Amino acid sequence: MRGRVWRWGIWAMTLGVVAFYLRQLWETRLGLFVAHQARTKPLGLERWPHVTIIVPARNERRNIRQCVMSLLAQDYPNFNVIVVDDGSVDGTGAILAEMQRGPGGQKLSVVQGDALPSGWAGKPHALAQGAAAAQRLRATVNGASEEWLLFTDADTVHRPLALRTALRDGRAQGGDLISCLTSQQFVEPWGHMIMPIILMGISAQYPPAQVANPARTVAIANGQYLLIRRTMYDRLGGYGAPELRATVLDDRDLAYAVKTHDGRVVLLDGRDQVSVCMYRSLGEAWRGWGKNAYAGSRGGPAIFALMTLGLPLITIAPFVLFVLGVLLRRRNLILAGGAQVAAILGYRRLVDSSLNHSPLWAFTHPIGGAVVTALIGQVAWRQVQGQGVEWSGRSYRVQQAHPAKEPAVR
Repeated sequence: MRGRVWRWGIWAMTLGVVAFYLRQLWETRLGLFVAHQARTKPLGLERWPHVTIIVPARNERRNIRQCVMSLLAQDYPNFNVIVVDDGSVDGTGAILAEMQRGPGGQKLSVVQGDALPSGWAGKPHALAQGAAAAQRLRATVNGASEEWLLFTDADTVHRPLALRTALRDGRAQGGDLISCLTSQQFVEPWGHMIMPIILMGISAQYPPAQVANPARTVAIANGQYLLIRRTMYDRLGGYGAPELRATVLDDRDLAYAVKTHDGRVVLLDGRDQVSVCMYRSLGEAWRGWGKNAYAGSRGGPAIFALMTLGLPLITIAPFVLFVLGVLLRRRNLILAGGAQVAAILGYRRLVDSSLNHSPLWAFTHPIGGAVVTALIGQVAWRQVQGQGVEWSGRSYRVQQAHPAKEPAVR
């Protein structure tokens, strides 16, 4: 009897794992289709709106020159760039001052960030200051009546047609918030192992079909590229709104606010236009993804705890089961583990292709699963102890406040 129960358990697990990865394969393919579907229209518009590009920079000496140079080189008729120097102590300010004297420097403004007030997170505070500076600058010049704000990170690099393409395609779909998928660059192996696991978690909790549906408030965006109508930004109250000023997930919560204020969120495939190297070491990735994984969990602390326990079952156990079956020459284990591993490899083929990875990285799936499990477990423990999460030299007590089940948009 125990042997029969064991076999039933193994095959129940197999059905669950295979069903999970088939669903992930569908959602990921759908997400890429939705993001790519608008790339068929000519480049011209009768009238291009003014765009203010806002870059928050805190100790970004490593990235800021390349980022700002790519922004100043945009093939776009009506834009300016504002960099908010958020208390940098690594020479970021000196680089920006030099660039203001160089080619295209007349389009570049630098705002010295104020001290972080109580009740704010660092990035929303910097973005709010950039948007306020944009308002002051636009009040002093004549130009296009329509205005957009582009919030982009200091570790991004933009091809010359990036802004023109995003605005054209996003406006064609009626977007109030236009966000682009970006090409991910990795300088060390951990990124290749961790990123597919992170993307799996994102698509599982934020299904692309629901994100693209304006009747649902399930929302997510890519904070590396957030292009929003100024009128919509002001309607929300901007990043100074109570629900946005303290967020450590400024992109997701901005998208959620847009949807709940009757706006439309459009996700585009911008991988051929914008690239980013988010993290250059396991330590950087650990801090960054730890913050996002905990705050981004839609189910609250209980579901987050279950996710910590369940992740090894869908990333590590299938490979262990298959190897044990081979070593023990157990046909049932080989078949069950093989079916699970085959589902994983099928899913990873799509994900690795979208990231321009070698398909061989799929075989590191259990390693990535183990690292992410340890990462989210540590973050949960820090929350229990009241330590919060650390990011950009600051510590935050994270709230999992995003609704698990959203009502329909009014």
